[in-house]
Amino acid sequence: MGYEVKLEVFEGPLDLLLHLIKKHEIDVFDIPIAFITQQYLEYVDLMRTLNLDLAGEFLVMAATLTKVKSQMLLPADETAAEGEDESGQDPRAELVQRLLEYQRYKDAAEVLEKRQEVWRDVFPRRAEPPPLPPVPEADLLPGSVSLFDLLDSLRKVLDRVSDQGVREITLERITVSEKITYILSRLKEAESLIFEDLFDLERTRLGVIVTFLALLELVRIRAVRVVQVALFGPIHVTRAVPDDPPETLPANEAAA
Repeated sequence: MGYEVKLEVFEGPLDLLLHLIKKHEIDVFDIPIAFITQQYLEYVDLMRTLNLDLAGEFLVMAATLTKVKSQMLLPADETAAEGEDESGQDPRAELVQRLLEYQRYKDAAEVLEKRQEVWRDVFPRRAEPPPLPPVPEADLLPGSVSLFDLLDSLRKVLDRVSDQGVREITLERITVSEKITYILSRLKEAESLIFEDLFDLERTRLGVIVTFLALLELVRIRAVRVVQVALFGPIHVTRAVPDDPPETLPANEAAA
């Protein structure tokens, strides 16, 4: 696949780990490291399949998880003999601390973002400042759907295609531009679509992947928005609001 999507998002390996912990309702202080490592590596493999611009930090975290997993499998005396964890500290402790600190950072950033949204169009007078408008619901804010939420839904679609047992057509030529046109035409017929509905005509993994890349490109250029009202609920794809004009559509890209 010759097309590469570079997303201007600040989502890294810690975001993915927090996503997995929330999705599977895991106690951050008692992480099943073998399970989390397996889930993490599956996501990394999927991002590679999609030819996403995968940051090196994801691979570093993969190595870290694998190391912690191996330490958890070693008897305590062998671990101490290798000069690690001499204090008897849980091998997961450093990772847990990083996750907690990062979550606090994210929470603080979200508070600042909400304040910015609230006051963006408010111009208080000296005599009597206007009342503070209500803070919009966090799950309705633009950008509330993460890349990992989209990957969750994509995996379900890929599983459905695989279950159908349809053989891949190796000579089929599908481009991202064609799928961009297809998605925009669907959104002219309906202002909002469930994520899975974008793939209801696809019968091959290739078609699903190229359609997904087209959606990512439309999100990147702000031509469409993705909204998830409930945590891990259905993802809705909508047209961009008129006040948020899209960037220029890609004129040229390699065939998928």
